[in-house]
Amino acid sequence: MLASQRQDLILREVERAGGTRVSELVERLGVSDMTIRRDLDALAARGLVLKVHGGATSVRARSTDEPGFSAKSSRQTREKAAIARTAARLVEPGASVALSAGTTTYAVARALRDVAGLTVVTNSPPVAELLHDPARDDRTVVLTGGVRTPSDALVGPVAVATLRSLHVDTLFLGVHGFDVRAGLTTPNLAEAETNRALVACARRVVVVADHSKGDVVGLSTIAALDEVDVPVPDAGLDPAARDHLGQHVGRLLIADDAALSDALADAAHP
Repeated sequence: MLASQRQDLILREVERAGGTRVSELVERLGVSDMTIRRDLDALAARGLVLKVHGGATSVRARSTDEPGFSAKSSRQTREKAAIARTAARLVEPGASVALSAGTTTYAVARALRDVAGLTVVTNSPPVAELLHDPARDDRTVVLTGGVRTPSDALVGPVAVATLRSLHVDTLFLGVHGFDVRAGLTTPNLAEAETNRALVACARRVVVVADHSKGDVVGLSTIAALDEVDVPVPDAGLDPAARDHLGQHVGRLLIADDAALSDALADAAHP
């Protein structure tokens, strides 16, 4: 394959997904890491992509861009399943948990359905609908209320006021991106405020974010990395990014292939 053909394929993938990792391109195109990096350098020099740590993003991506829930549901589905399975192991029966809005936290909610005696607080209507089960008298689901965003989050003063009166054992927080300097971020200002209230009401903060969220910066910061107790990325996270993340948090959990296998087995036998 000629370099120009390979670069066209890379550009289409970046525009389709909003970004891509060097490791993913190496596997897909069957060339070396150095070849991919040269291709990204060439595309960046032409102003067609933005190089970031471990890959590239679309030049069209802005810090205020906010994909909808449906659009995000089809991205990194395998990674989200592995992350959810790993994160759910942190929850004991009878615990109180909060889940922010998002497709990764929705996957976590699915993984928590078999945990007995949960009290769940969420600003996500899809999460509340998934966990609501009239036949389960051992589970309580609290939906905060608020104004709905494109990512299907309930945000604003009503949501914040509700969260300020609550205290939970563990928060599972989904994010638009995480970065050493910017911390945890989102493109939506109102969602950032509500997520900060979620962080404040939790004894333990668990961030669930796949490798594509690394080095992505949204408009508004939710929290600094040192406010995170346990980040749970997938195994595709760049080793350097793992090191940087591990230096700022209490405990780093990587969702591995075993967790993915378990999640796929559960999906096959619901």
